[in-house]
Amino acid sequence: MNIPNLGEPLSEEHISFLQTLSTACRRSIIEMTSNAQSGHPGGSLSVMDYLSLLYAFVISGSNEPVVVSNGHVSPAVYAILGELGVVDKERAIRLFRKPSDVFEGHVNRKVRGVHYSTGPLGVGASVASAFALGNHLKKSTESVYLLMGDGEQQEGQAYEMMNFASKYALSNLVLFIDYNKLQLSASLDSVMPTNISGHYRAAGWEVIEVDGHDYQAMWNALSKAKAMQMMSGVDGASGERGKPVCLIAHTIMGKGVSFMESEADAGKSSWHGNTTNKELTEKALGELVVDESGVGAISDFLAGFGGSLKDKIFSYDFVKNGSVVEGFNVGTPKEYPVGKEMFDCRGAYGNALTDLAGLNMNVVAMTADLAGSVKTDGVKKAFPERHIECGIAEQHMVSAAGGLSLRGFIPFCSTFGAFMTSRAKDQARVNDINETNAKMVSTHCGLSVGEDGPTHQAIDDISSFLGFFHTSIFEPADANQCDRIIRRVASVYGNVYVRMGRSKLPILTAEDGSAFFGGEYEFKIGKADILRSGKDVTIVASGPMVERALRVRELLSGTVDVEIVVVSSLKPFDTETVAKSAKKTGAVLTIEDHEPQIGLGMLTNAALKDEEVNVPFATMGVRAYQLSGTADELYEEAGLGIAHITKEVEKLMKAKI
Repeated sequence: MNIPNLGEPLSEEHISFLQTLSTACRRSIIEMTSNAQSGHPGGSLSVMDYLSLLYAFVISGSNEPVVVSNGHVSPAVYAILGELGVVDKERAIRLFRKPSDVFEGHVNRKVRGVHYSTGPLGVGASVASAFALGNHLKKSTESVYLLMGDGEQQEGQAYEMMNFASKYALSNLVLFIDYNKLQLSASLDSVMPTNISGHYRAAGWEVIEVDGHDYQAMWNALSKAKAMQMMSGVDGASGERGKPVCLIAHTIMGKGVSFMESEADAGKSSWHGNTTNKELTEKALGELVVDESGVGAISDFLAGFGGSLKDKIFSYDFVKNGSVVEGFNVGTPKEYPVGKEMFDCRGAYGNALTDLAGLNMNVVAMTADLAGSVKTDGVKKAFPERHIECGIAEQHMVSAAGGLSLRGFIPFCSTFGAFMTSRAKDQARVNDINETNAKMVSTHCGLSVGEDGPTHQAIDDISSFLGFFHTSIFEPADANQCDRIIRRVASVYGNVYVRMGRSKLPILTAEDGSAFFGGEYEFKIGKADILRSGKDVTIVASGPMVERALRVRELLSGTVDVEIVVVSSLKPFDTETVAKSAKKTGAVLTIEDHEPQIGLGMLTNAALKDEEVNVPFATMGVRAYQLSGTADELYEEAGLGIAHITKEVEKLMKAKI
């Protein structure tokens, strides 16, 4: 059997083969979910005809990425990959949703052929759009195939992606919506009526309604989508503005199993997340029969690929966290001079990012309508094609950053700390699970945000990402260190969160008056810096509090010898340096522009306990929401003024006696 090209009609032989392939996959879905007594058979069965068509006749030849945003239909994905020999079919059936293998309940990137692990609805949509944008930037004609559920369209992130894909004319993005009209608890109409076709058309998409169980109709729709893409050319090079394509596929939940279909016909979502017992499993398998000729047809199809498609279908490789990015040019660090002039870290970030973008074609900047505030406007001016404006859509931006990173880009996505770590925490968490390479840089953190008030005061943002396993957290203490942090994190693979304030800070000096973080200084991940040596009290400080620690040290000079430890790598944390200093001085104070119980104070306390260092210990930070005012006024109100810090140091000295 010859595999058809898009644009050519399917023959009866093609359709007969696809029916057999889908039936075999449906058997696997029932076996998988019944064996686990867990999973989502209903939606998996309803998307199976499309996935059989797509993988057998398109992906087998192109290995173009397929992103399954409604990740709970993993049984369908594992079933088609198993039937085509990409993964071990029997192993997937036996170990689905078991802790001993990778066949998780939601699609897992560790499974060959899966490009992104999904679960929370809407996330995969943004990732797929980023894959498509990445292909445009690379001048590639490769398409990206996205699968979503109908209930998933209720997610706000779906709308963020919808507008983004239209703005960037992603004609290489093909979305298939499984429109079975049922979601977890009931029908769409009863849970939340949604005008899916109207929304996509209004956003500028090409919408094609199709029978999701009619192979020829779906093939015609895929052919039209590819033709439209080629007509617009790569990135609209033909002058014809491209449109992303949305296939709204009318399907039946539980397709292929009579008792499931009858429940769906009655408007019941009984089989969304329920599995069959032994009796119903046998009944379902009795209806899903693949005879010897069908087994032979699948075998003959695979014979054309050497017996399996394992070498033809694969996903993006994992890169070890902390690996140096090969060939990356960090450039020459910018030196901000010591003197009366002060500099903001966000400005230093913008300058470093623009420099890196000029030296490395894979560096991109992303923002959510804040280019001027977060200082990505330098990239916007110098390299507009690599400045990605997402609009006020932080969730989409962070997911898209993860997607772009898997396409080989180094994306720096920026917004205010309060938005990055609250609104987009879920998206950052899923990137963390996928071990992407997203560089999240937040400005306007802490009370440094000033007059914007408590809604914009990110005083809990560090804790948002501390529980992640593949995301590092940094906070520069001045412009020079910020420059070096940005260059360093760009050159090393892994997700990062860099927090910084809004206000300007003096350049920190060494004892000889030179720039402490200038010259030959190199930022080392996981390493704290001793800014000043002392013997009486250790102040562990981060960000804008470092400069205050220096002023306190000078004020107490002659009476108390203060050692200052600058912690700019919050995760990983330098336990050794902090504990060594504490043992030396016998007392520790932490100061931070953050809530100390979930920030630097907590981390330092944990480090001292780990090293069994028992000394007088105190924390200072932001313990309540503040109102509007300048940064200095707010620090005073929060008890972080110079006099407050000095008094706390003196209390620690008394506690040592």
